[in-house]
Amino acid sequence: MSYVKMKDGTEIFFKDWGPKTAQPIVFHHGWPLSADDWDAQMMFFLDKGFRVIAHDRRGHGRSTQTDTGNEMDTYAADVIALAASLDLKNAVHVGHSTGGGEATRYVARAEKGRVAKAVLIGAVPPVMVKSDKNPGGLPIEVFDGFRSGLVANRAQNFYDIPAGPFYGFNRPGAKVSQGIIDNWWRQGMMGGIKAHYDCIKAFSETDFTEDLKKIDVPVLIMHGDDDQIVPIADSAHLAIKLVKKGTLKIYPGLPHGMATTHADVINADLLAWIKS
Repeated sequence: MSYVKMKDGTEIFFKDWGPKTAQPIVFHHGWPLSADDWDAQMMFFLDKGFRVIAHDRRGHGRSTQTDTGNEMDTYAADVIALAASLDLKNAVHVGHSTGGGEATRYVARAEKGRVAKAVLIGAVPPVMVKSDKNPGGLPIEVFDGFRSGLVANRAQNFYDIPAGPFYGFNRPGAKVSQGIIDNWWRQGMMGGIKAHYDCIKAFSETDFTEDLKKIDVPVLIMHGDDDQIVPIADSAHLAIKLVKKGTLKIYPGLPHGMATTHADVINADLLAWIKS
């Protein structure tokens, strides 16, 4: 397995497949998952001739189960180190949910020439938690509920989330996949509970407004309008107003985990936009 060691000793696991001379696509996963959440995208874009890269965020998956550094500045610094180690240039960075926040902060800070485009799928920016500045956000109690559920019974919590709102399996008539639920649980339980606990604050309270304003490469924002985890009204609809070169694509009725449940649709649209 491949790892890059950070300055604090944390080892970040990554996959790097395809021709090293091809354009790289870097995938940033959501909470509390791993690089494996991008299987459908990695195989699709590998087949299209791209170099595909996905890493496990610190504390997640096969990376070191850190008790410190589980916040967005360090997440972005880890990606800076990974990109430097692999000498990635002209890369497309694709982030889902929490990974959308990580990708946003990284792209805003990346060295010139490293990034060609960015894609945010069901992503958390600009900021999730409700405040005086963000009256449409989710109350802090929602995220306190995530924390208490995690501590009380992480194993059960990690079944309830994918079996319910994450993939929209709680909707009437939904086609439920037990395999998808089990795979979400498997990925989540690989990580460390302390990192997962800290990451809830990172994805809910970090304000990415200035990061979005700073990004000068094209940004595609993809969001399902039935996203029950990151409501579209306080995320995609606001983020598109902050980026300089943004495209917003809304998917009627699709859930937060649409890159998994509707991979064929998402992959085709991603490919078309990357090539545009």
